[in-house]
Amino acid sequence: MSNLLSNIEMPYSYSLLEKLASESIEINPFTYVNSGAGGELTLRANENAFENWSIVPTVLNDVSARDSAVTVLGTVFPSAFGLAPVGVQGIFHSEGELASARAAASLGVPYIASTLSTFSLEEIAKVSGDSPKWFQLYWSKDIEITLSMVDRAEAAGYSAIVITVDTALLGNRERDLNNNYSPFMLGKGSANYLHDPVFQSRLATATHKDESATIKKIIDIMFTPSLSWDDLRTIKSHTSLPILIKGILHEDDARKALHYGVDGIIVSNHGGRQLDGCIASLEALPNVADAIQGEIPILMDSGIRRGADVIKAKALGATAVLIGRPYIYGLAIAGEKGVSHVLNSLNKDIDISLALTGKTSMEMVNRSILRRN
Repeated sequence: MSNLLSNIEMPYSYSLLEKLASESIEINPFTYVNSGAGGELTLRANENAFENWSIVPTVLNDVSARDSAVTVLGTVFPSAFGLAPVGVQGIFHSEGELASARAAASLGVPYIASTLSTFSLEEIAKVSGDSPKWFQLYWSKDIEITLSMVDRAEAAGYSAIVITVDTALLGNRERDLNNNYSPFMLGKGSANYLHDPVFQSRLATATHKDESATIKKIIDIMFTPSLSWDDLRTIKSHTSLPILIKGILHEDDARKALHYGVDGIIVSNHGGRQLDGCIASLEALPNVADAIQGEIPILMDSGIRRGADVIKAKALGATAVLIGRPYIYGLAIAGEKGVSHVLNSLNKDIDISLALTGKTSMEMVNRSILRRN
């Protein structure tokens, strides 16, 4: 550990979280979470986009009592943020998603469990208790496996399904390729398949005893390049849970989401990990919000690092935001304790930023407080 960090139990700034995480785990897992696709233009654009907007606070307002909570589809976000779905968390810490979910539950922060988790959705739900939780779905090529996972999520107490739609193929992640590293090829992120009765029924008797064959089967069916808007009707007719789609960037797609009866959307470019040279999520947000016109909730991820970022995203049309890398760095450094530190720090930063903006609730935050640089 460097001298810079030697006297700090857990850092508060994002740059120091990133640095300490890089020193806490092996290079391949760190690169996996830290990197983006291609030359990482999108990765950098997500953070740089926040510098294009400045908050213009108003003063002499009574901000002694504040409320940064919002409600999305019946789920309360105590401080306008939740935890984005991040897969294979077991490569960052032995307790992986269980540690993250427990930390989120202790603060009532909504947690979105990934299809590609190290632990099953049922195990994650158990440690979450009654805390709000959604299930993120990668639409399998085998529709019966997809529907089985939806059924399991509903039975386990998840209150919404988040369908990720920007992964027709996995992005060209050059740094992972340079390291010749793929957690999926190592069997990480397989728990929800291995615990699924429909997936198990697809395995030949010999395959049950052949780990490499099972991993290959999972990878073969993981994503669905042929997925289309009309496929959403299958999920809508199968479950009563609200359906959100994650990966919307174009305002035309936002309008299609309304047409197909989607209950919410998440403006996201997958944290810069899919298409390089893509528009930043924050830059896409205003046009998407204008297209939606408040008819359904809009969440946004990719690039959220601190409280002021949350204020800016809310002002540009997000109902709430999701964070990814910051809490994973906390997980890598100190497990559940590290995640709790990141969530508490962001919660406090949002509260301070809200007050210094001159507002007492997130409902008061709108475009009038922003100026484009």
